[in-house]
Amino acid sequence: MCLVLLCGKQERELGRGRVQAPGFCPHCGGKVEAVDVESRWRLCFLPVCFNINRKYYCILCARRLVLYC
Repeated sequence: MCLVLLCGKQERELGRGRVQAPGFCPHCGGKVEAVDVESRWRLCFLPVCFNINRKYYCILCARRLVLYC
């Protein structure tokens, strides 16, 4: 019997504000900031997946913004 336990996702911030994101926050009108995030999925002690994503946040209200293309 094989028992696989998924222990979770770990995120770490790599850089903040290197790239000026275009546009404004639709909720409060503040500037948008780009943040590079490294995420790792783990099975107990073994890293399974390694990803680098760019997420966007508002500077004033700190909401995470999603871009639709």
